[in-house]
Amino acid sequence: MLRERVVPGEPEIFVAWQAGTTDRTLLVIHGGPDWDHSYLRDPLERLDCRLLMPDLRGCGRSGRVPGEEYHPDGVVRDLLRVLDAFGVERADVLGHSYGGMVAQRFAISHPSRVRSLIVSGSSVLPLPPDAFAGWVERDEVLARQEDPWQREDLSLEACVRAEALAAAPANVHRAAAMPGYLRRLGEIRFGAEWVRQLQTGTLVSPRFPDAAQRIAELGIPVLLLHGRQDMTFPVGLVEPTLELIPRARAVVLEEAGHMVHVDEPDGYLEAVREFLAG
Repeated sequence: MLRERVVPGEPEIFVAWQAGTTDRTLLVIHGGPDWDHSYLRDPLERLDCRLLMPDLRGCGRSGRVPGEEYHPDGVVRDLLRVLDAFGVERADVLGHSYGGMVAQRFAISHPSRVRSLIVSGSSVLPLPPDAFAGWVERDEVLARQEDPWQREDLSLEACVRAEALAAAPANVHRAAAMPGYLRRLGEIRFGAEWVRQLQTGTLVSPRFPDAAQRIAELGIPVLLLHGRQDMTFPVGLVEPTLELIPRARAVVLEEAGHMVHVDEPDGYLEAVREFLAG
């Protein structure tokens, strides 16, 4: 059962957490970024380790900051405060989607605090312009996707929610997983603080251009956990990443899309468990 705690500071950071029965701590960084951690709870809450699942600044139940402070370095500082508040010296770090890039930034910036890194539904390498060239199914799915940002009757927060719902067919591959995913989306506390910075053109990417080289130099274990049907971060970037990071390994789940943990929760959980046990 996940418990809840607010880490004080500027801003306050809301954390869902469980004590676990092992000496390992998994810090989980959600994507969006204007989502919250809740869409990642299942299946990760079934792990035996200590689990820390914060809402990023400006997201969910965490505090808001001035516009210019929506920056990945601010997020990294918040994550350090979370580890300190829970007395964690070194953590295994999992990041999904946008959170996967934040996780890499955290590991590179503070290597002494990171035991291992899981990049889930994300990428270490930047996306080339032709990353999805020739994928007809993806083109058809995206062509049917409604664009809520063209509507003048919706608030920014409502647009973020509507976009998440519209993108569901692109993010979830298995039809059987879709009803549960839509229920999951209904429970997320969507915000719009980060997209406001995106609209002003001041949003900074969390990705370091030389991330692969710098992660390789850390010498930590790395897991690339990916869905074969991911329409956001192409699976084709997995193999080139493995060539650049000697201690990296990959698990590609064949029937999973971008929400790899939703499409194949059992395979996802097994991959995480095996990696943390290594």
